[in-house]
Amino acid sequence: MKKSTIWAIATIMGFSFLALLFLQFSYVEEMVKMKKEQFDESVNRSLYQVSRNMEMNETLRYLEKDVNATERRAFTQDSVMVDGLDGTIKHSHQFAVAADDGTVYSSFQLKTFEMKPASIPKAIIMRKDKNTLADATKSMQEIVRNRYVYQKALLDEVVYNILYTASDKPLKERVNFRMLDQDIRTELINNGINIPYHLTVSTTDGREVYRCPDYTDEGKEYTYEKVLFRYDPQSKRGVVRIHFPEMNSYIFSSVRFMIPSIIFTIVLLITFIFTIVVIFRQKRYTEIKNDFINNMTHELKTPIASISLAVQMMNDDSVTKSEQMTKHLGGVIADETKRLRFLVEKVLQMSMFDKKSIIFKKKELDLNEMVEQIAQTFTLRVEHTGGKIYTQIEAVDSAIYVDEVHFQNAITNLMDNAVKYRKQDEPLDIYIRTWNDSDKLYLSIRDTGQGIKKENLRKIFDKFYRVHTGNKHDVKGFGLGLAYVKKVVDLHQGEIKAESEVGKGTKFTISLPIFEVSGER
Repeated sequence: MKKSTIWAIATIMGFSFLALLFLQFSYVEEMVKMKKEQFDESVNRSLYQVSRNMEMNETLRYLEKDVNATERRAFTQDSVMVDGLDGTIKHSHQFAVAADDGTVYSSFQLKTFEMKPASIPKAIIMRKDKNTLADATKSMQEIVRNRYVYQKALLDEVVYNILYTASDKPLKERVNFRMLDQDIRTELINNGINIPYHLTVSTTDGREVYRCPDYTDEGKEYTYEKVLFRYDPQSKRGVVRIHFPEMNSYIFSSVRFMIPSIIFTIVLLITFIFTIVVIFRQKRYTEIKNDFINNMTHELKTPIASISLAVQMMNDDSVTKSEQMTKHLGGVIADETKRLRFLVEKVLQMSMFDKKSIIFKKKELDLNEMVEQIAQTFTLRVEHTGGKIYTQIEAVDSAIYVDEVHFQNAITNLMDNAVKYRKQDEPLDIYIRTWNDSDKLYLSIRDTGQGIKKENLRKIFDKFYRVHTGNKHDVKGFGLGLAYVKKVVDLHQGEIKAESEVGKGTKFTISLPIFEVSGER
């Protein structure tokens, strides 16, 4: 599949997932907003009802107080009258109220009822004429009117008492805080809110007169308040404030059912991204593998062709074979066979590293001595370019515990790369340095070769990866050298870093744990 096709599919799917997540978050946001508005409305409605209840309770208290005082000044008049026509007994109970000076200012008939002896036949009762019914109706209307006038007089007196007496009292005396708390809780439950809240009551100028025992400032950023006795003078009013520490949990509880779907969508998005990354990685590995096969074919063809030519010349009877020529052809066959074996073993070594089936034969060695020995080996090749190898041996604790063959091959690969990727027709200088600190032992190899671009530098330790050199194929290899070096260093609990600048060269730094005499690291 083409890379453009993969990108198109990835873009469409990625946009779809993001759009789905956006819609889900928008839906959750709208639900939270709606729940918050409902919560605000319910709390405000509850506080409004609490305020009205408090005013009504205060009115009721003054009404009861006034009625009790009035009843203490009242007197009653009872009368019993017998109707001679039908033997009906009429019992009349009159209630009158006198002022302080003895003047009766209102009276009414509270209750009138008829008592008939059981001996009176029901037929007599049924013979009442219409005039009797009309008189009874008129009497009841008079009773209701008198009662209304009296009750209105009482209420007027209560209103005057509230206007001129209640508002003069301190807020602490006017408000029963325990009943206020219970009333708030009841109204909140009636409006569907059953979560803890904290309560304060203060005057309009901010002086706090009550605070609930378990009060905390948690959740205070969302505070609801209502004025108490709102029709009193400004200085006489009170303010009740409540806030809910668990309000956010209460609101978000309504959208909890959306959380699993959002999580699953995010998991699908992450899985999709991971799948796309794997596809591109596999595509890159496929390209690298194809390059490796091409490079390996090219690398193997040369020694095979040389061996075939040497064998053909040895078998050709028309060619005069001297002892010197036979020795030369045998040497070519041996060298090319060795080269073939080296190439095959290099691939097999990486395969063994991948399977983690390789076994190190570690022993104590001296890094300084190993570096000087390898530098001596490459001296002729470097001097052939007109350059030189500079060694700076500064490590004091230079003992290392490594597999001699593999670690020496790793350093040799770094030196070999420096020679391979030198600048054409320019001298090559290589700087080797060893040093150590309190924890680690360091080895750096710096050259003055071509250098590596930044975008390629982070990939140079990948297996089969080779830096592109355009149409030039003057440097041979499989792209396994630096991957092999990193594997060896990692398996020795070390670390390798690369620094490079195009046109100025490359520097590799290896750090290893300091080897202790006891053999433990």
